[in-house]
Amino acid sequence: MRLLAGLFFTIASMAQEPSRVQFNRQIRPLLSDRCFACHGPDPGNRQSGLRLDREAEAKADLGKSHFAIVPGDAAHSGIYQRITSSNKGQRMPPAYAGHDRLPDEQIALIKRWIEEGAPYEAHYSFIAPQRPSAPAHDAIDHFIHQRLDREGLQPMPEAGRRTLLRRVTLDLTGLPPTPAETAAFLSDSQPNAYERTVDRLLATSRYAERMAIRWLEAARYADTNGYQSDGQRDMWRWRDWVIDAYQKNMPFDQFTIEQIAGDLLPHATLSQKIATGFQRNHRTNAEGGIVDEEFRVEYVADRAETTSTVFLGLTLGCARCHDHKFDPLAQKDFYSMFAFYNNVPDERGFVWNFGNEPPYLKSPLPAQQAKLDDLDDRIQIQREKLTKLEPAIAKAQATWAAPDKPWQITDGLVLEGTGGFACSGMCQPFDGNSYLERKLPPDSPDQPKFDNRDPFTFAAWIKPEDGKGAILSRAEDEWEGQQHGLYLVDGKLRLHIVFRWSDLGARVETVETIQLHEWQHVLVTYDGGMRAAGIHMYVNGVARPVKILFDNLVWPIENKYPWRIGAGAGLRFKGEIKQTLIYNRALTPEEAATILLKETPAQLTSLPSKAAQAKLRMAFLDLALPATLKRERDNLLTLESERKKLLETLPTVMVMQESSPPRQAYILKRGAYDQHGDPVAPAIPASLPGWQPQWPQNRLGLARWIVSRQNPLTARVIVNRYWQMLFGTGLVKTVEDFGSQGEWPLHMELLDWLAVEFMESGWDTKAILKTIVTSATYRQSSHVSPALLARDPENRLLARGPRLRIAPEMVRDQALAISGLLVDRVGGPSVKPYQPPGLWQELVGGKGYTPDQGDGLYRRSLYTYWKRTIAPPGMMNFDSPSRELCVVREGRTNTPLQALNLMNDVLYLEASRKLAERMMNAGTSREHRLKLAYQLTLGREPEPREMTILIRTLEQFERQYQQDPAAAEAYLKQGESSRDPRWKAAELAPYTAVASLILNLDEAVTKE
Repeated sequence: MRLLAGLFFTIASMAQEPSRVQFNRQIRPLLSDRCFACHGPDPGNRQSGLRLDREAEAKADLGKSHFAIVPGDAAHSGIYQRITSSNKGQRMPPAYAGHDRLPDEQIALIKRWIEEGAPYEAHYSFIAPQRPSAPAHDAIDHFIHQRLDREGLQPMPEAGRRTLLRRVTLDLTGLPPTPAETAAFLSDSQPNAYERTVDRLLATSRYAERMAIRWLEAARYADTNGYQSDGQRDMWRWRDWVIDAYQKNMPFDQFTIEQIAGDLLPHATLSQKIATGFQRNHRTNAEGGIVDEEFRVEYVADRAETTSTVFLGLTLGCARCHDHKFDPLAQKDFYSMFAFYNNVPDERGFVWNFGNEPPYLKSPLPAQQAKLDDLDDRIQIQREKLTKLEPAIAKAQATWAAPDKPWQITDGLVLEGTGGFACSGMCQPFDGNSYLERKLPPDSPDQPKFDNRDPFTFAAWIKPEDGKGAILSRAEDEWEGQQHGLYLVDGKLRLHIVFRWSDLGARVETVETIQLHEWQHVLVTYDGGMRAAGIHMYVNGVARPVKILFDNLVWPIENKYPWRIGAGAGLRFKGEIKQTLIYNRALTPEEAATILLKETPAQLTSLPSKAAQAKLRMAFLDLALPATLKRERDNLLTLESERKKLLETLPTVMVMQESSPPRQAYILKRGAYDQHGDPVAPAIPASLPGWQPQWPQNRLGLARWIVSRQNPLTARVIVNRYWQMLFGTGLVKTVEDFGSQGEWPLHMELLDWLAVEFMESGWDTKAILKTIVTSATYRQSSHVSPALLARDPENRLLARGPRLRIAPEMVRDQALAISGLLVDRVGGPSVKPYQPPGLWQELVGGKGYTPDQGDGLYRRSLYTYWKRTIAPPGMMNFDSPSRELCVVREGRTNTPLQALNLMNDVLYLEASRKLAERMMNAGTSREHRLKLAYQLTLGREPEPREMTILIRTLEQFERQYQQDPAAAEAYLKQGESSRDPRWKAAELAPYTAVASLILNLDEAVTKE
């Protein structure tokens, strides 16, 4: 079990512990690991009714004066009798279940504990932290040195200034220091030089980007939906919100509240609503045949589990199907948390994979918002001008409308009979499409072509005498059409929007029938989405309510494919269709009204209704307004058109909203989506303290509890992850699990001091990071003796500074920065850098991966387009999580694939070439050039022995490429950046090879 490794230091240092056995530190982990599965919180697995996680029940009479624990008397305690029994049928843990006997030292520990009275304690992580006594300015070192004293160890001296600068710059910005920054730091003799350097680094946008990528991993951020179809989504505006929040040093409590419930804050701003994209980053499924409700439940559960992991450090998801086996978390607790997230309006389990799913927001960038505000101001001014001109407009309209205006109707067509249809223009398949379009031959360049993702407007005048069935517009394919069709069926309008006939489409129908024997203007606008909410049907200018007949399962009229509308379909339509138009976009209601008036039969113009008068006014404004007045109206229309075009370019982001009334949540039996048990209301786990009755019982109340001082978990969990970010391992190694199965903090007082300091600082992230990196503990040399390495291989006692491979994104970003390729621009849409060709097609088929050109190839890895099913291979090779689920523990491996990546990937070969150019352009001396490469990459100059090896290697490559200039040319063709024309291939290639060697040094990809 993972917990046993965590007992190493507890057992090894037992001699230094207080004389009495500590339940939380020594007994609880042991019981949790070996006993709680059968004698813990989960009643479904509890054996013989004995419960050892609660003191009263563990010490209760089990019947016939038999007790599991008799305080002060191990010999008569059933638990001690069973763990020492020589009878394998009686011994615990049970031999018949494959468990080994407890080690002698653990048995002795339990015996001591019982003889000392077997005192219980609440789990430390469920008790609010209190600030331990420590010096104000060096509390971290105080606690670490106390522990080292107990262990008989001494801390290492401070690392050299070059090493320290490179370490802290990588840690706080994710990029190495420049030679100029190194020189400035080395020449600064002021006592606060290091502290001022830390302040400088924390003030940079690079710091914000560095912090953001760890948060993106926790928030499972990606640019696609996931699962098999894995369609694209646009969530980068939320990613940029995170960067901006770190740049501004937003207090962590506010950072939390806005991401969980920004939309529920009073007078919520656009920024606060964008923040809630945190809980829309989960995977969504567009696979054919899935059960809609099953996956909707999956999304809600994912939000509850992510909240628990990120903020509480609890494995709440283990209680989804039953009570938690190790922690006091009931199944009801899981679904009470689930209930907070169960209220997103219009959320469905099945998604369309064509972009963001509702609810989502237009989220303009600052420059776009400024332009939008300017347009709104100008539109308002222009509307005020027109208001002042209203008397003149009314007078002109009265003159225009006085005589009876004859309306010209173009010749139409008559359809009658059964089992067939007629159309004007093209009516037979053409390239898989069929349109009803007046006066446009099949080969006309004006023939509209669009698929089911394109917005369109269909407008026609029909006078049905028998509305049983008619095709008004069709662009459907018989099999996998990805098209649309508009029909008149049983007097109702019906629209098909089809992606796949078998399982993916929408079938929308008007609730009411249309009138027979009268002219009807049919107008349908479709916004390009696969949702009924984006489809509007009008008859005579009046919006008709629609309903979805089938969702995710579309069959054409009477279960016949469109090509088969012969006698078997029995369609009957007798009547007349006049004008028929198809537009390649969805018209606004105003535009639709204008189109309607242009094509209005005379019968409609004489209607005395207010609607008809409004339509006549629209026609007058569009067609007959006097020039002097029309100019002002056209100015307004131009501004409104410009605003509309701007709105179409604005990025969107999926966000949280709250349904009204909220959806009822239930305990789901065994976690099954369709097995409702007892209803539950939103609530925090019953075993955790701190909920205030004045808080709303929704996400806002949850967020306020998460960052309240009464919540014992959040501050500990977050500072522990900051510690992990800097030292490689948290003070609690199991950063995702602060429960009974998690590791006991090796530096408990330090963890609590940091947690309290974080809260009392106003949740100041920069301040707590500065406190850590300015400590002597952080500034130690990472040198380690063989004896210390053997005793503390993971540096958990912190007798030395951190030494570990830099994070995945840093490996790539460092190469970009050193070579001069890095495009240091903050924010914006995700980019597609180099990737092995054919990888997407090989693994998921469909469209391939097309790398960007120009700047997109050289942005920081934070901005790399992240496809969940095929995450960026270079990042995955260096242990990035896949972003399919929430991950908060940083993993580091050392594999041959990483070396192959660094030596052969296009990016690293190109970076080597550009680094070589920097070297050669810096001077003519080999030594000077090689020193520059070391300064850029390692922050130091090469030692004499290293210089000798470098020069010898350079000479070897010079001979090789002078003899084979074609190989030099081929070697230098990697990457899209231009090559410096000043250098011949045989000159540049040797330095490129040496630059590659330097970038591949262990020291280059390691934080010393």
